[in-house]
Amino acid sequence: MSNKNSLQQRIEELFSQPTSKLDRKKTLLVVRQLKQLLNNGTVRSAERIDDEWKVCEWVKMGILLAFRIGILKRQSATNIFPFLDKDTMALKKIIPRDGVRIVPGGSAIRDGCYIAPGVVVMPPAYVNIGAYVDSQTLIDSHALVGSCAQVGKRVHLSAAAQIGGVLEPIGSLPVIVEDDVFIGGNCGIYEGTIVRQGAVIAAGVILTGSTPVYDIIRQTVYRRQSGSPLTIPERAVVIAGTRVLNHPFAGEHRLSIYSPVIIKYRDEKTDASTVLEESLR
Repeated sequence: MSNKNSLQQRIEELFSQPTSKLDRKKTLLVVRQLKQLLNNGTVRSAERIDDEWKVCEWVKMGILLAFRIGILKRQSATNIFPFLDKDTMALKKIIPRDGVRIVPGGSAIRDGCYIAPGVVVMPPAYVNIGAYVDSQTLIDSHALVGSCAQVGKRVHLSAAAQIGGVLEPIGSLPVIVEDDVFIGGNCGIYEGTIVRQGAVIAAGVILTGSTPVYDIIRQTVYRRQSGSPLTIPERAVVIAGTRVLNHPFAGEHRLSIYSPVIIKYRDEKTDASTVLEESLR
């Protein structure tokens, strides 16, 4: 049995026990082993297998174990800015050799997430445990990468973009943002939504499992289905729109509700900023 399979088996056994029955020292050892593998990207909370994303439930179990056995403790990366958190939730140690640029100003990255070489983090930003951020991605000011979120290569997370965390239920897929995606300012991507490669999400767009997305190019509607998340197609350009409410009272008062709309698809020669400018004219 490989070390990875052995760790998975131990985590599943420990997770099935009540917290009061756990041996804290042994559980801490298992949690530290998992966090080490999360830190170097050896394991992930979700994996792409045959073009389909699958949740790794045992990884989520291990993260939840860390919360269950953690004890509130005063901690600090320096003596200047102390914080109070569970002792299993320290900050990630990043050194120059890692090739990650973290601009000063109050960002925090939790231990137990992968930050690839070439990533730039602008202040203040936050990356939670279980997240995976691939190379050459920019995390701009006030952006969040939530617990277990998976962010691909060369992604641009603009200022105040929120990539939601999905830690529980353990069987729920986290938010997935694939390679070369542009996420505009003040966007929110939640509830296990998948944004496929090369898509552009314009400023202010909110995507959730309960939000239908209207594709005026392909004349179809994308929704979360039973057992499958809301998925934004490759190279789609999504803007914030509205749709009329089909109800007598709504008609009387001319009410409409927010609705994301796919207004076009990027071609191979058009970069994200140009295509947004054209689409929003």
